[in-house]
Amino acid sequence: MVAEGTVRDGGGDGPVKAAAIDCGTNSIRLLIADADPAAGALKDLDRRMEIVRLGQGVDRTGRLAPEALARTLEACRRYAGAIEAHGVTPDRIRFAATSATRDAENRADFVAGVRDILGTEPEVITGMEEAALSFTGATRELTGAGTALVVDIGGGSTEFVLGNREVSAARSVDIGCVRLTERHALADPPTADQIAAMTADIDAALDEAGRSVALAGADTLVGLAGSVTTVAGIALELPAYDPAAIHHSRIPAATVRAVSDRLLTASHAERAAIPVMHPGRTDVIGAGALILARIMERSGAAEVIVSEHDILDGLLWSVVERAS
Repeated sequence: MVAEGTVRDGGGDGPVKAAAIDCGTNSIRLLIADADPAAGALKDLDRRMEIVRLGQGVDRTGRLAPEALARTLEACRRYAGAIEAHGVTPDRIRFAATSATRDAENRADFVAGVRDILGTEPEVITGMEEAALSFTGATRELTGAGTALVVDIGGGSTEFVLGNREVSAARSVDIGCVRLTERHALADPPTADQIAAMTADIDAALDEAGRSVALAGADTLVGLAGSVTTVAGIALELPAYDPAAIHHSRIPAATVRAVSDRLLTASHAERAAIPVMHPGRTDVIGAGALILARIMERSGAAEVIVSEHDILDGLLWSVVERAS
C-alpha cells in the first residue's frame, strides 16, 4: 500500500503532483505528473503501459478470469512502487476501471485488491464518464480544432464524444478490439465471412452511437488509444514505436483503410513483425483498425488527428481540479 505519510507538493498556486491509473479491457496505464493549472500544462514524471488483458473472456462469461485478475493486480503492485517513489499520496491518486470491470459479476474482488495495494478506492466509471474524461485529455492542448468528435477505441468499448471546449454529447458502445476478436473467434488471418460479420457488428454499434452523437459534420476527428496509435505508427512507417512522432499526427482516411486491410489479411507472425506492434496487441489490432476505418467511413472525415493524450490525462486533470 502507498504510504500515508509521504511528503508531497501541491500547496499554494504551484504545480500539483498527482497520479492517475486507467485500467481497461486490454491494458493498464499509469501517469504520474506535475500539473500546472494556470498554464494548463502537464509535465510527465512517469508514463507507462502494460498489457494485462483484464477483459479476457468477460464477454462470454460475465466474470473476470482469475489469471487476468492476478496479472492486473501484479501490475498494480509495480505501479504502487512508482507512485510511492515519486511521493504521491493516496488522496492525489485516481484509479478508473472501464469496460471489462463494468461488465463483470465479480468486480468486487478487483476493487478490494486495488484498494489493498494502492490505498485508494478504484472507481468503476460509466461509459459517459469515460467519454468526458477522454475528451478533456485529448482536446485540452488542441487549439483551433473547432467542434471535435473524439473517439476512444478501447478493448471492450468505444466512446464517442462531441464538443467544442465543453462536451455537448457522448455515447459509449460495446465494440472494442478485444471484445470483437473474442466474439467472432477470428481465425489467423480472419476469413472474409468473419470480417463481414465483424463489420456488421461495428456498423450496428455506430447506428446506436449515432442516435446520441452526430458522427458526421465535426470540424476535427480525434482518435485515441492503442489501436489508433498503432495504426498511426504503421501508417507513418516508423522503425519503432515513437509517441512524439505519433502524437498529433494526421492520418488520411484512405491510409487508415489500407492499414486496416493489411492487418486483416496478415498472419499473426506478419503482424508481430511490424516494428511498432506491441506484443499484447498483435492478436486484436485487426479488429481495432477496422473499428477506426468504419468510423472514418461513417463520419466522412478526411483524416484523423491521433492523440497520445486521452482518458489518462483527463483523469489526472480531474485530480488536480479536486485538489484546487
